[in-house]
Amino acid sequence: MLQVNHITFSYKKTPVLKDVSFEVKSGENLAVIGESGSGKSTLLKVLYGEYDLDQGHIFWKNQEVLGPKYNLVVGYDFMKSVAQEFDLMPFISVSENIGKFLSNFYPEKKQQRIAELLEVVELTEFAHTKVKILSGGQKQRVALARALAKEPEIILLDEPFSHIDNFKKQSLRRSVFKYLKDKNITCIVATHDKEDVLGFADNMIILNNQKVIVNDSPEALYNYPICPLIASFFGEFNVIDNQIVYAHQLKVIAKSSLKAIVLHSYFKGNYYLIEATLNKEKVFFEHDFALNKNESICLKIN
Repeated sequence: MLQVNHITFSYKKTPVLKDVSFEVKSGENLAVIGESGSGKSTLLKVLYGEYDLDQGHIFWKNQEVLGPKYNLVVGYDFMKSVAQEFDLMPFISVSENIGKFLSNFYPEKKQQRIAELLEVVELTEFAHTKVKILSGGQKQRVALARALAKEPEIILLDEPFSHIDNFKKQSLRRSVFKYLKDKNITCIVATHDKEDVLGFADNMIILNNQKVIVNDSPEALYNYPICPLIASFFGEFNVIDNQIVYAHQLKVIAKSSLKAIVLHSYFKGNYYLIEATLNKEKVFFEHDFALNKNESICLKIN
């Protein structure tokens, strides 16, 4: 279990994290969300031992995670981190990068391990390609595989799919997070993308104003968002009579007290997102087809 107990951290006297506490059980997936600058990446670096804490303690099982004041070399064998800078070796192949820190004592076992990880990150066909000619997204996948090579107990992922093309993201997410669950590897992922969370995370923490404002399951936070910051992570929303209402919860009906005027219709594939004014405020709702500009409609909150 990872235990984060009342940690506080500042950059040159500028507070970044204040009295942050949470726990993550072995094999769980924890998502960390928040606005840009909220401290997501810093939290991962602190958990990895890159910085010394101002206050508080971090434990993995019975071992305290300490910073550079206490460790000549940053990091621990049981933990791996994949940052947004990949730190790969460009002039050797994908396979050689993944196997760089694996023992050569059992060459067959090493090759089997490399092949397994190439499949997880969907790079088997690039096994012998030099890293320098890969795209940014492919390099990100190599970095993921290399971090997993020595089977860490816990892995820290900072925007792990941010460089990857949309057509690859969905299958790659499923492959990577399934692998982590199958191997009982604890995962903490900092992200701004709900698709990295929904269907994969066991719990979420939301950072705001240097603090954890809520820690709960994705289902609970989606169904009962306590503030606009949380609702905005999941999609388009409105605040109507001090109530948070997602766009899909507003429906057009024949008659109601919620009367709106259509401003614009945005094609979204299997639905249209309609922008309208309600009581002089903009609202957004989903509809099966486009509506005419300046059309008067009535809405109902489901």
